[in-house]
Amino acid sequence: MPYKKAKIEKVFFSIGEVAEIVGVASSSIRYWESSFEELSPKKSSKGTRLFSRDDIETVKFINHLVKERGMTIKGVQQKLKGNRQDAIDNWEIVKRLQKVKEELVAIRIEMEG
Repeated sequence: MPYKKAKIEKVFFSIGEVAEIVGVASSSIRYWESSFEELSPKKSSKGTRLFSRDDIETVKFINHLVKERGMTIKGVQQKLKGNRQDAIDNWEIVKRLQKVKEELVAIRIEMEG
């Protein structure tokens, strides 16, 4: 029986990797980190930010509210403090709808091709 290598999933990501994943500048992430207590990545002994998968979801959520919904930083702070669960639930719905859209676009391309 051949030996299968176990796929090792990354636990922490650099700010540059997070910026690339989310599609925003590293400077935006640093600014959001100083503006939102919900975003607090671990730091290495050298001071390098180490973002977990939960941190990446938080960055995506903040990006959605600021860039896609056009909210101000103060507005997002109030939303996160006031009715955070409703905002997260809406974000989950948006993510699911985006996946459905991607699948439908892929089906359309396949049917046309």
